[in-house]
Amino acid sequence: KVAAEEINYRRFFDVNTLAAIRIELPEVFDATHRLLLEWIESGAVNGVRIDHIDGLANPREYLRTLQARAGIATREGGEHATYLLVEKILASGEKLRADWPVDGTTGYEFATQVNAILVDRGAEKLMTDTYNRFVGRQLGFHEIVYRSKRLVTQVALASEVNVLGHILNRLSESNRWYRDFTVNALTAALRELIACFRVYRTYLVPGEPPTDADVKIINRAVAEARRRNPALERTVFDFLRDVLLPPDPNPHPVEEELRRLFVIKFQQCTGPIMAKGVEDTAFYVYHRLVALNEVGGDPGDFGATLDAFHRQNAARLAEFPHCLLASSTHDTKRSEDVRARVAAISEMPRDWAQALRRWHTANRRHRQEIDGEWAPDNNEEVLIYQTLLGSWPLAPLDETTRPLYVQRIQDYMLKALHEAKVNSSWIEPREAWDAAVREFVARILQPDSGSRFLSTFEPFAERLAPLGMINSLTQTVLKLTVPGVPDIYQGAELWDFSLVDPDNRRPVDYRVRQDFLPSLEGGVPARELVEQWRDGRIKMSVIRRLLRFRRENPELFAKGSYTPIPGTGEFADCVVAFERKLDAKSIVIVVPRFASRVGVPPLGVAWRDTALDLPAGGEWKDLFTSWSHGSDKRSLHDILGEFPVAVLCRP
Repeated sequence: KVAAEEINYRRFFDVNTLAAIRIELPEVFDATHRLLLEWIESGAVNGVRIDHIDGLANPREYLRTLQARAGIATREGGEHATYLLVEKILASGEKLRADWPVDGTTGYEFATQVNAILVDRGAEKLMTDTYNRFVGRQLGFHEIVYRSKRLVTQVALASEVNVLGHILNRLSESNRWYRDFTVNALTAALRELIACFRVYRTYLVPGEPPTDADVKIINRAVAEARRRNPALERTVFDFLRDVLLPPDPNPHPVEEELRRLFVIKFQQCTGPIMAKGVEDTAFYVYHRLVALNEVGGDPGDFGATLDAFHRQNAARLAEFPHCLLASSTHDTKRSEDVRARVAAISEMPRDWAQALRRWHTANRRHRQEIDGEWAPDNNEEVLIYQTLLGSWPLAPLDETTRPLYVQRIQDYMLKALHEAKVNSSWIEPREAWDAAVREFVARILQPDSGSRFLSTFEPFAERLAPLGMINSLTQTVLKLTVPGVPDIYQGAELWDFSLVDPDNRRPVDYRVRQDFLPSLEGGVPARELVEQWRDGRIKMSVIRRLLRFRRENPELFAKGSYTPIPGTGEFADCVVAFERKLDAKSIVIVVPRFASRVGVPPLGVAWRDTALDLPAGGEWKDLFTSWSHGSDKRSLHDILGEFPVAVLCRP
């Protein structure tokens, strides 16, 4: 068995049995893409998704090569001959590179964007204070990310950093100006620089001038690394920056071929460290509101404005109109419905603070003391309660379903403990701690008559569930109507309260879904769907109707303009509305958020004086109900009189 720090080949994250191949070599590309290109040529494949694009030496050139070969195989000289998507995690404020010949990403950024407008930004201070007091620390998310990434560079991916450190040492020895630097100092500076990266990687191409975006990313990381390490000699960071961004002219050049090799390897290294440090560590350590702990998200940002959401949609239409829109995938930390429900906790921050203290007191007797510490610790307890609220079944648990649910939560918490690397880990599992947390979950979910926890937890979950339902319908409608291509994860046609893998790999009950379709085909009254929302037909009905409408109006959704429609009145901030228009065809989308302010369900008179200015030009008809609307200023009392979401179109 080889120690992680001794590995001298590129691997898949920290999986030692999967070695990387050099896809940039023409012979390797040809050998590995032969079958794919044959499928494209035969017409069996007309779209390709590239996973882990950031692991490549030069993603842009790989994509250009693939498009060129796919174009030769299908139509000579055709641009974007094949629908091409990349799995690219965009950090906060980061954009997909405009010079990549792709149709967009696989859509993680949309999940973050739509989730952000469902979080009540006004609750940030109270939610933060509640969390910090309960766990007894003041660390922000970005500090946890920095520490988590440093841990990854020292343990799981230590070998990659060590290899880079030795290359950097050889570079320093190639110019007498830098020969005083030791390999230890250079490797330490590398760790710090990588830990301070705010994005997954840069895209420097040796021989080409760096983009402004890459220069900004590197300079920012260097500046932060210096601030955090005043004891490390400043000139070491200057050298590292100049290797990545050589000045022109360069008064102290190093060996150029070796420098280019370093730049490529450095960029291939920052991505997996970011993924392991953020997605697989920090997300399991910071639990202020775990709905925000999602791939591509930044839990340090507590929600977003509607203006920001509208700008993001308009930008997608202008730049990558065929980008995927995802809300649940095989990699999301929680399903779209769990995330939507947990986001609603932000609508009741005071109730959450009281409940957290109450549940902690009620369950104190179920904790176990291990080596002078209580298991689970307070931070793990926060995660348990939010996980239970997000995944709590809509039907009452019985003798058959309860053990299965308890097992799911126990399995999830084992994964969470090991990913967090605080009290246990995959490499060094702390079996006593793991067992104590497992037993804690089993005990608090035991339905004995004297359970002080369940007697207060279940009413809280009952209040939260319909708020989550409204949030889920809102994000479903938005995914199916904003610019982009909706991606529906198998099983998410009805309510799906799955957690991270392997929980979201459980078999999908297609029989139930097939049985629902005939009744929906015949038309179910809107009121009935609302009243019986727990069976999930309301979500399936929305998806079915909008997919059919998209099929009938493909150009409208592919090319139609995007214009926000602001609300007026008491609950103006609780409605998301916009118009999609192409020539004479126009639709208006109206969905709610922060339903607890309006009423549950947010229908009819609950909206009071809230209204929208609908575009002039004739009558509007709702896609989900039989209600018709005039083209003047219309009250939400009318538009959302029977159903909590609306898509208005011209008859």
